[in-house]
Amino acid sequence: MTTEGIEAVFLTTHNWGRAAKFFQGLGFELDFATDHNSGQLRNGDGPYLFIAEVPESQETGMQLVLKVPDADAFRADPSVEVVAPFADTHYGTREMTVRDPDGRLWSLQAPADGSGAVENAS
Repeated sequence: MTTEGIEAVFLTTHNWGRAAKFFQGLGFELDFATDHNSGQLRNGDGPYLFIAEVPESQETGMQLVLKVPDADAFRADPSVEVVAPFADTHYGTREMTVRDPDGRLWSLQAPADGSGAVENAS
């Protein structure tokens, strides 16, 4: 089994409110906001955007997340370096981390229950 394209873009920011307004100004709609300065936005049928606020002392970043329909059925090619195998997250998915040949880390995300549906965690 292979990945199915980009599932999401994860961003960290120093100001959740300003970041959310910026993306809403670009046509994204808020799916949900959490009570800890983060939330999910969408624009059409493409990947969702999840933004989380981090302290000023922490560097901000961006990460693309690749979609996997079933973590239990996924088998990485031997040429793919697995940094962390699939593990359950607190927000209702399973995630794996792999490293590309240039040292970049990639997240692979699958539904926690194998159903193909990722639940929103607010």
